[in-house]
Amino acid sequence: MFRINENYIKLPGSYLFSTIGKKVSVYSTAHPDKKIIRLGIGDVTLPLVPAVTEALHGAVDEMGNAETFRGYAPDLGYEFLRKAIADNDYRARGCDIDADEIFISDGAKCDTGNIQEIFSLDNRVAVCDPVYPVYVDSNVMAGRTGTYDSERETWSDVIYMPCTAENRFAPELPGESRTPDLIYLCFPNNPTGATITRAQLQEWVDYAQKKGAVILYDAAYEAYISEEDVPHSIYECEGAKSCAIEFRSFSKNAGFTGVRLGFTVIPKELKCGDVSLHALWARRHGTKYNGAPYIVQRAGEAVYSEAGKAQLKEQVAYYMKNAKYIFNGLKEAGYTVSGGVNSPYIWLKTPKGMSSWEFFDCLLEQVNVVGTPGSGFGPSGEGYFRLTAFGSYENTVEAVDRIRTLQF
Repeated sequence: MFRINENYIKLPGSYLFSTIGKKVSVYSTAHPDKKIIRLGIGDVTLPLVPAVTEALHGAVDEMGNAETFRGYAPDLGYEFLRKAIADNDYRARGCDIDADEIFISDGAKCDTGNIQEIFSLDNRVAVCDPVYPVYVDSNVMAGRTGTYDSERETWSDVIYMPCTAENRFAPELPGESRTPDLIYLCFPNNPTGATITRAQLQEWVDYAQKKGAVILYDAAYEAYISEEDVPHSIYECEGAKSCAIEFRSFSKNAGFTGVRLGFTVIPKELKCGDVSLHALWARRHGTKYNGAPYIVQRAGEAVYSEAGKAQLKEQVAYYMKNAKYIFNGLKEAGYTVSGGVNSPYIWLKTPKGMSSWEFFDCLLEQVNVVGTPGSGFGPSGEGYFRLTAFGSYENTVEAVDRIRTLQF
């Protein structure tokens, strides 16, 4: 008789955003007359910019012509896109990353979830707390996290690095008692919106080199960085090429949430003994993935055109205008808020000691606004709440004004 992977059964409940979706659906069905404003899931709302849609149309025309038709994409992705990424995202910032160290995919979510496959099951994982759920859940599925403590909502074999108001929501280096092998970092951070300086990130790189660890660095929100001393890539730090893998996404910087495109950078000098992690990921990538569509990769290339850069700069500014309105509006209303400066996320403390889910229900039922409970990102997220700036400006203003009417 067949058997299942019992690690999946260990996962508590459903995926965070699936739970939110179900709760909102139940409420909407019971109250069809209510206008619900969604500031929960980090999904963009502005349409694709002209430079991107023009590239899509051009690529579609190519696919309809026998002379320019393309079939399977190269394993790593098309050279034209990988070169554009290397030149614009890395070499322009002084990072020595080559095009053949870049792997094109359909998004950072799948890559951050799948990267653990190339590592041994006895590796010890460290995560920020709160954290993007995929990092932990994918390691649970693999059988790397030990047993679950339902009261603490923690896994026995995971090293949690609390990100609290006391440390400005930036993790501290793990103590000597528990040394990690794999360290997940995300900056600008999802969900807290926090950032660290280049000097602080260099400390993590130095630590990883000293301990023989690998940093799995999620830079999906780097396009929202506005402050000079906040690094856009971990490869701005000395020595990072020998200890870090970086993940990027076109979802948030170019509105590709429904188009799907991302990439992972694995430098060739990152090795375990004599074994190249670049080679391992190339083997995994070629075996399990057939590549992002040609038309989508052409759209990705257009992101780096002069027109694309200018148009997307305006989009980012639009969302950050929303973030500023949320931040200032809630602060004026007496909420304790952070984030929203280098990130499209605002992280707020729930009022009057309410739990994260109690505040979720309060917002949904009393003012018909949807956000994300902080506890869904980890135990240190309890008592906090995340709002996203990816809605329309009009809905963002209305949502904040509704929240300001609440009396506690």
